[in-house]
Amino acid sequence: MIAPLNDALTKRTIAVVDDDRAILTTIQSLLEEEGFEVRAYTDGEAALQSVNALPFDLALVDIKMPRMDGMELLHRLRQRSSLPVIFLTGKDQEIDEVMGLRIGADDYITKPFRQHLLIERIRALLRRDEAGRAEGAGTVGVMVRGDLVLDETKQQCIWRGQDIRLTTTELLLMKALAARPGVVKSRNQLLDAIHGEDTCITDRTVDGHIKRIRKKFRAVDDTFDRIQAIYDMGYRYQED
Repeated sequence: MIAPLNDALTKRTIAVVDDDRAILTTIQSLLEEEGFEVRAYTDGEAALQSVNALPFDLALVDIKMPRMDGMELLHRLRQRSSLPVIFLTGKDQEIDEVMGLRIGADDYITKPFRQHLLIERIRALLRRDEAGRAEGAGTVGVMVRGDLVLDETKQQCIWRGQDIRLTTTELLLMKALAARPGVVKSRNQLLDAIHGEDTCITDRTVDGHIKRIRKKFRAVDDTFDRIQAIYDMGYRYQED
């Protein structure tokens, strides 16, 4: 067994959505062994129907499923919640991975997956949520950069007076970029801000999230151009 999380995290509830019952059983057993409460669903429709009555803290969602696939489930979840979502994808689903990040997934992992890697991805996302809760109980962490207001304790992003619903990952990226306007952050630096140095993921993860963030800002302000890509270096947040 992987070294357990602290009690606050191991009591969190994870929804696992996959139409492959063998994979569903394997993941459920693994997570329960680590101390999590698990709710297992074989299709997206069933998971969506239960999210209001039985809320969960994180979701592992397969992309390819009958009735309602992972993309549609994520889209509907994002209409009501910013809870962390990790996509489970097949080796030949690179396009789906990118699209998933663009519509709001926090991370993805390819099947067949290494068990310790899956647990570490879950830990990284839950640690962020736990840190936000702890910060909310203490000092108020609000960052103001001109027209941009980031309130991590409320999971809130305001641009020119309009609320922009960001996922936890997207909010952390914005915070990392806006912390030092004009300074270029490499993709590796931004990856560290999202997941920490102990998680192996790719540059494409950052690019996918940045595209999604830009799209959300431009939905309320089509002139938004503050997040700039610097060729062969990374990204920066540029103030007026």
